[in-house]
Amino acid sequence: MDVKEKFNLIKRGTEEVLTDDDLKLYLETGIPLNHYIGFEVSGKIHLGTGIICMGKIKDFLDAGIKCSIFLADWHSYINDKLSGNMEKIKEVAVGYFKEGLKASLLCVGADPDKVNFTLGTELYHYNDNYWETVIDVCKNTTLNRMQRSITIMGRKMGENIDFAKLLYPAMQVADIFIQNINFAHAGYDQRKAHVIARDVAMKMKKNNLVNTTGKKIKPICVHHHLILGLQKPPIWPISDESQLQELWAKMKMSKSIPKSAVFIHDNPQEIKDKINSAFCPEGNITFNPILDWAKSIIFREKDSHFLIERSAQYGGDIEFFSYQELDDAFLDKKIHPLDLKNGIANKIIDILSPAREHFEKPKIKKMREELEQLMITR
Repeated sequence: MDVKEKFNLIKRGTEEVLTDDDLKLYLETGIPLNHYIGFEVSGKIHLGTGIICMGKIKDFLDAGIKCSIFLADWHSYINDKLSGNMEKIKEVAVGYFKEGLKASLLCVGADPDKVNFTLGTELYHYNDNYWETVIDVCKNTTLNRMQRSITIMGRKMGENIDFAKLLYPAMQVADIFIQNINFAHAGYDQRKAHVIARDVAMKMKKNNLVNTTGKKIKPICVHHHLILGLQKPPIWPISDESQLQELWAKMKMSKSIPKSAVFIHDNPQEIKDKINSAFCPEGNITFNPILDWAKSIIFREKDSHFLIERSAQYGGDIEFFSYQELDDAFLDKKIHPLDLKNGIANKIIDILSPAREHFEKPKIKKMREELEQLMITR
């Protein structure tokens, strides 16, 4: 794979690369790319994490990048996940969550054994260098910037929070430098932390990222797409196009709204029921979660195709070989929302088959059941 092919593979399906020029330069000069993405440990794994994110990791592996997943137990504790029970957070991190991400990698055709998993506690334990790096980050940014960055935790700017949460962004940035990550990956909602990492990189004493000549460099930051949840927006129709981007961010798939999300181990009937109840306005291609899933999941690969099965009285089966074909047909109302939903549901059921099989293993199934019970009782 040449540099151009690697660049295109890395960039596809992303919202942004900070920056394209840096990525091209690092590829052209042969700097080995060291990837990382971090996850809070909370509820069940949905399509956004399991398919969109792991799909990008598959791309990175194919491009020859060393990939790692950071199970952020301390960040989860700071952000009050799983009722702030640290022991349960660690247990879920190395149990359900790790197994769920491995199953998700299987769903996108990646080899889980090629991805390294690191628990935050393991990285931080007896690691003075880590805490020196946290302080180094803090000395090179401002309190105001940390306050603005709490949105990476799902918090609102100006929200009344405990002081520990202001440490969260600095710790997330320090995670990058302490692991010598020059290729940081996240959803677009984590952008503020990554921008801090790039802004402080050249000022930090604890930045060991270098190019092939030993010169200090900034980490490349790649942000993948955040798919929509299935629920109807609070305001519809949208008359002001400028509201669209803000609405998209608010309506991303969330495990806290279970009916808006498909989880990787949902059974076929659960998947069908959720998708059949989804918001999918006829002829609307501007804000439509079902079309968003079609574009981001079904037509992820260039050679993808998508079959919608219909009875003869409604035009019979129809197959699409590009997202644009599907988009045009739905805009022209040649495809009914119910037919589109049925087709998407069948495809998602097929894609998630490896995850369902993985979670049928008694030990793995028990991990999921224990997490579900924990979520009920907390």
